[in-house]
Amino acid sequence: MGSASGRYLITLNGEVYNYASLRAELESQGAAPAWRGHSDTEVLLAAIEAWGLRRALERSVGMFALALWDRAQRRLSLARDRAGEKPLYYGRVGRAFLFGSELKALRAYPEFYAEIDRGCLALFLRHNYVPEPLSIYRGIQRVPAGTILEVDESGRHGEPVTYWSLANSAGPAATRAFTASEHEVVETLERVLGEAVGLQMVADVPLGAFLSGGIDSSLIVALMQQRSARRVRTFTIGFSEPDYDESRYARDVARHLGTDHTELIVTPAEAMQVIPRLATIYDEPFADSSQIPTHLVAQLARQHVTVSLSGDAGDELFGGYNRYAWAKRVSNSVRFLGPFRGVAARSIRRLSPETWTRMAGLGSRLLPRRWRETRAGDKLHRIADLLDSSPGGIYRALISHWPTPADLVIDGREPSSQLTEMMAHSSSRRFEEDMMFWDFMTYLPGDILVKVDRAAMAVSLETRVPMLDHRVIEFAWSLPLSLRVHNGSGKWLLKELLSRYVPATLTDRPKMGFGIPIDSWLRGPLRDWAESLLDESRLRSEGFLHPAPIREKWLEHVSGRRNWAYLLWDVIMFQSWLEEQARRPANGDDDRESTERSPISRESVSSRRYGNA
Repeated sequence: MGSASGRYLITLNGEVYNYASLRAELESQGAAPAWRGHSDTEVLLAAIEAWGLRRALERSVGMFALALWDRAQRRLSLARDRAGEKPLYYGRVGRAFLFGSELKALRAYPEFYAEIDRGCLALFLRHNYVPEPLSIYRGIQRVPAGTILEVDESGRHGEPVTYWSLANSAGPAATRAFTASEHEVVETLERVLGEAVGLQMVADVPLGAFLSGGIDSSLIVALMQQRSARRVRTFTIGFSEPDYDESRYARDVARHLGTDHTELIVTPAEAMQVIPRLATIYDEPFADSSQIPTHLVAQLARQHVTVSLSGDAGDELFGGYNRYAWAKRVSNSVRFLGPFRGVAARSIRRLSPETWTRMAGLGSRLLPRRWRETRAGDKLHRIADLLDSSPGGIYRALISHWPTPADLVIDGREPSSQLTEMMAHSSSRRFEEDMMFWDFMTYLPGDILVKVDRAAMAVSLETRVPMLDHRVIEFAWSLPLSLRVHNGSGKWLLKELLSRYVPATLTDRPKMGFGIPIDSWLRGPLRDWAESLLDESRLRSEGFLHPAPIREKWLEHVSGRRNWAYLLWDVIMFQSWLEEQARRPANGDDDRESTERSPISRESVSSRRYGNA
């Protein structure tokens, strides 16, 4: 779209939620053009003309990636929303400067040369995603969240310039005195989060919400229903395996709130039919296995609505991950044991992981199955590895998949990342707050938001995340840790607010997550498909990964001796992505629809092109 004066041209992917108030402000200042329509894009262009790009973005509330061409200065500006909800890649290829929402958009350039970055491959195997601002391709990066990148007409550019960052917002809050009562804090959260929900409910298309029955999604739906004159549409999927099925919890919450609820119980066969499309949907190696149910619930929602709100980011902002309390206990134990840490580690290692798991199983048969410790032996051996670690090292070990991934990659050297750079600098925060900060800066944009955005865009569903309104983020980080993690319980403040709408008996239960039984599937219906991707001769001929450690893990897994699903899935997803790249030429010359390789039956799966605009 062009601006009213003709100076600017913009391409915008996403939404500016507060465009109506920006429009009114422009009009009150006499800075409004003769409006041609009612879109947020037109308002943002007018704001840029009146205030400049940076000031316009600072006053905008939304999720977006944009490219702005300034005809007067012959300059391109690329920018991304504060939290990084929408993707934006860029890089030089020969004499050309390319940018786009997806890597496949860049690959369509006729002279695109895609060299896989082996260092980024090592990072992927550590994290199960390629961390920002890197990409799997050498020389192709992502515009960091909350920044503007300026490019001159010859394609030269400097470093991205920050217009908003959590570091700047969270830093001053840690030093301020906090005097509000708990009641006042809950009231403020209800107002701030409620305003964000109300703003994101504005849409001229059908709107709904994902509902798992957990704390975060239940709170978002409760605030939506409070603001809606009609029943809110809510969606959940369940699984036939009881250990992975949360649909009954979502059903109870929906009934209590009075939503118009839709659920779908998915069979393993239906879930596995998504797997052949994952490489196309995610467009880059990505191995969070909850990508499968996320895509399925987005697909279900899209049959009824065009926009769906989600409860993502509650864990990172309000201390919800189990690893926060777990890592603190390990860190305290490390300090308590002092010089005896080595003795404790050796004592744990005297028994194999299988023996520890068997002993834990014998001691927990009287407990409900979902409460029993899984992979107890693996976790104890991981504790042994952590006993010699610093707090930062404990966190890094907890979020790592392959502990030394560079050893797995042929000619691989793991580069420094945003995480290692942040961990190298001391902070005044407590260990749990450091972990939450690191998660917000790395895991949230690299895994959680990528997972939801790509899964939804694959079916043309727009997702919105009220907790990532920057005012909610800044409020959360203004709070003392005790109001987020209270007596060892995470998300205390969210639970207090939710109790005003939903009885605690409906939501107070152990965190289940959005998992699927990948471990058993790899031993059963996915075994032949995975075996073909992990074939030793194939790995050797491709030349990216050393076959020996992969084959060792694979044989141990299929035998049932160990559960290596979370490591093997990383390799399988890279192999599947690599296969997809070979099938689709980089320059896009071959637009023919290909037959996807299905782990169940090749005939039952048809291929489609997916992605962001």
